[in-house]
Amino acid sequence: MTRTPSPTPEESTVPAVPPVLRERYRLEARLGSGGTADVHRATDTTLQRPVAVKLLRDVAGDASDRGRFVAEARTLASLSHRNLVMVLDAGIGDEDDRPFLVMELVEGRALSDALRQGPLPAREVARIGAEVAAGLAFAHERGVVHRDVKPGNVLLSDDGRVKLADFGIARLIGDTVRHTRTGTAIGTAAYLAPEQVRGEDVTGCADVYALGLVLLEALTGQRAFPGSATEAALARLHRDPDVPDDLPAGWPALLRAMTAADPAARPTTAEVVRVCSAGATATADGALPALVTDARALGTGTGSGSDAGDDPTPTAVLTAPVATTSVVPAGVAGAGTAGTPAAAAGRGAESLATAGS
Repeated sequence: MTRTPSPTPEESTVPAVPPVLRERYRLEARLGSGGTADVHRATDTTLQRPVAVKLLRDVAGDASDRGRFVAEARTLASLSHRNLVMVLDAGIGDEDDRPFLVMELVEGRALSDALRQGPLPAREVARIGAEVAAGLAFAHERGVVHRDVKPGNVLLSDDGRVKLADFGIARLIGDTVRHTRTGTAIGTAAYLAPEQVRGEDVTGCADVYALGLVLLEALTGQRAFPGSATEAALARLHRDPDVPDDLPAGWPALLRAMTAADPAARPTTAEVVRVCSAGATATADGALPALVTDARALGTGTGSGSDAGDDPTPTAVLTAPVATTSVVPAGVAGAGTAGTPAAAAGRGAESLATAGS
């Protein structure tokens, strides 16, 4: 696998005397930036290992930024899974002028970087889909919805693992505490589920929809909903994504089910894991088995649909024109910000999460 290119001079800017957080974490190259936070490569001087440090940039500007950052730290601390970027430590106390997260540094690249070279083989897409869905299933079972699944948040490590990054705008199902500015849609326009655009209840079904769009893009090399943030978001209210009929066997059925307009019609994450895992090991070129359309009734797992839990209050409503976050150039993959995990934000995606970092 091609290793991530070295950071650009701007990304590699290092202070003359690298700051050390809590007398332990020595900040090094800046790998990426989001709306309110920067991600640095760093060294854990106690354990002598490389890590990624996500550092809140300006806590004085908006108290909700700090609240969101603390919520992210606590969310990540509850999620330990081979397909999720792991949090190792956090500085979120009152004594921390600039709160920070210490996360595992994933050496590799983001799926968004891989797709710049064109579509991927179906068997590889199936493997990626199975691993991302497994991470999502784990999160959903613990009441956490990611809400921003996109190629830039899917990390492909050099050792072959696939990890989902950036739970910065994740929401605990049933959590009524909000850190989102009024009038801001949560997520990235190209991958929002219809219910997110409409400001309706968001469950794990939204993550399944977004993953369906990611897998479709990985197979075809094209986004299903291109255009500006507002155009991309609103387009899915009027049409389903175009899924080619000539994809390998089983893929059209799976992708159409995952991107169904009705959240209840989408398969569970457990069903996605089952189908994609079979495709990843199939003798044919990534062909998938038949989809179990009534997976929830058969008890095949949680993670989407009604069994993922219900969010009792709607997300912020999409408004136009829509503010966007900056798109971050590619860097070494690690733990991310709202345009990037420390790997790049994907291919110029316009983010609606102006508050999410």
